Amino acid sequence: QVQLVESGGGLVQSGGSLRLSCAASRSIFGSSVMAWHRQAPGKHRELVATILCDGNTNYADSVKGRFTISRDNAKNTVYLQMNTLEPEDTAVYYCNARGYSDVLYSAYNYWGQGTQVTVSS
Repeated sequence: QVQLVESGGGLVQSGGSLRLSCAASRSIFGSSVMAWHRQAPGKHRELVATILCDGNTNYADSVKGRFTISRDNAKNTVYLQMNTLEPEDTAVYYCNARGYSDVLYSAYNYWGQGTQVTVSS
């Protein structure tokens, strides 16, 4: 049973910072592309950032330069450091793990439960 456990969400003032954490099952973390998505009320879910197994990262234009995604394979954890937060960043943030299981011979795509980030002006 694979789980993604998120933490770090909360309420912060505009210009502040938060760090989100997502702890994943050891069995899949090392071979997974990890990502953070977010969904604001009334909007489609959007990709915020991804990080590959080799550490290469990609960011949405809206967060580039402010957010940093990183991963610690030893701890099976991916982080999203969110700086200079804006009210527009308010959303439910979801952790995502995608990859292929050599044990199950199938692709997988797991999601966390989501954590609320609220940025007040």
